[in-house]
Amino acid sequence: MSNNEEYLAQRQLKKGAAGWILLAGLGISYVISGDFAGWNFGIAQAGWGGFVIAAVLMGVMYLTLVLSLAEMSAAIPAAGGGYSFARQAMGPAGGYLTGLAVLIEYTLAPAAIVIFIGSSVNELLGLDGPLVYAAFYLVFVGIHIFGAGEALKVMMVISALAVLAIIATGVVLLPEFNVDNLFDIIPSEGGTEFLPMGYYGVWAALPFAMWLFLAVEGVPLAAEEAKDPAKDVPKGIIAAMIFLLFTAILVVVLVAGAAGAQVTAGSAVPLVDALKMTGNPNIATMVNVLGLAGLVASFFSIIYGYSRLVFALSRAGYLPQKLSLTSKRKVPVGALIVPGILGFLLSLTGEGDLMLSMAVVGATVSYAMMSGSHILLRIKQPNLNRPYKTPGGVVTSGISFVLSLIALTGVYAYDVRAFYFTFVLFVIGMAYYALVGRNNLVASSAEEEFAMLSRAEDELVTN
Repeated sequence: MSNNEEYLAQRQLKKGAAGWILLAGLGISYVISGDFAGWNFGIAQAGWGGFVIAAVLMGVMYLTLVLSLAEMSAAIPAAGGGYSFARQAMGPAGGYLTGLAVLIEYTLAPAAIVIFIGSSVNELLGLDGPLVYAAFYLVFVGIHIFGAGEALKVMMVISALAVLAIIATGVVLLPEFNVDNLFDIIPSEGGTEFLPMGYYGVWAALPFAMWLFLAVEGVPLAAEEAKDPAKDVPKGIIAAMIFLLFTAILVVVLVAGAAGAQVTAGSAVPLVDALKMTGNPNIATMVNVLGLAGLVASFFSIIYGYSRLVFALSRAGYLPQKLSLTSKRKVPVGALIVPGILGFLLSLTGEGDLMLSMAVVGATVSYAMMSGSHILLRIKQPNLNRPYKTPGGVVTSGISFVLSLIALTGVYAYDVRAFYFTFVLFVIGMAYYALVGRNNLVASSAEEEFAMLSRAEDELVTN
């Protein structure tokens, strides 16, 4: 075994830990907390009609992105997900930039979510602050260290509880729906009943509409742990996206239709408040408790996602190589712990909304890069084995490319600070690549790395 193959042999994930159902559950887990809160603040920016336009645009963006990712994940089943696709399409620098964008998203999002978890725990138990944040990071990073299969199964259970709460809310609110409630926001000057804040409001609402789907793109990060990645990853990510479209329609229409757009726009817990207003306090309490399960599901699953991304970037040499060493249980312990420490420190700021907005900037940059990768791979490698092919081909990925750039500008319209702070993180990250990362790459190309990884796996099986 060569030195490089021995290096890769020490950096192996557990094969066959997840079938397509667990992967679909992972995709839903990434996103499900966004159905409980956050999206509704987009109604405050645009009114219900304007927010629906923003949500439809973002739904189209995510659906076309998911279909593009399904093709690439089947053709290139690597733990780096979007980073791996971009590296093969654009070379080392393009791969790193894409990985950096996803890393910004996946490091900041858990820090923001754990702040929201602290608020929920405070409402239920009267506890909040650094000790709560630390406890959640310690427990859920610990479960991931125990093993990938075990972690994914725990995720499924937590997500199922959150989904139960959303469906129960929909069933209870359906008889209370009144279309007049959707348009009870008084229009500003120049606005209409449907667009009370005009088209500028639609633009500013785009980041909030993304919360209904944000992070579903992380399913391919589990490719190296799938039973049959060529089949399981496309099925898992598409199934997750279809289900999330259903839950998005359910909460956006029924919550505002029962409680009113005005109330929904300003609520920290829109599902709970809608249930209380319609005379269902007991169900409201249940949904409040299970809403915490939704936050935990997203927190838990994004920890999984960032660990696999850091593992892949480290294994390739972009990040310090010790972060990709795996334990006897085939778990990248360092890739779980180090970003967890950074996330915990960020959570101490208490700036949950700012961090989520910054995560959206990272996300939209990565979406543009991943969509562009799909287009370039179709042009540059037309003969690449593609077990699944994106319906519509480059037209589909072209739609997600354009919409992702529009969504990126939406963060600027809503919060200029988030836009500029994230730009600073990109500058720091790319400076690290220029000075350090590019000099430590294990392979000169994605194809060479995959070939060495395959040989290292074969050696392990033989021995």
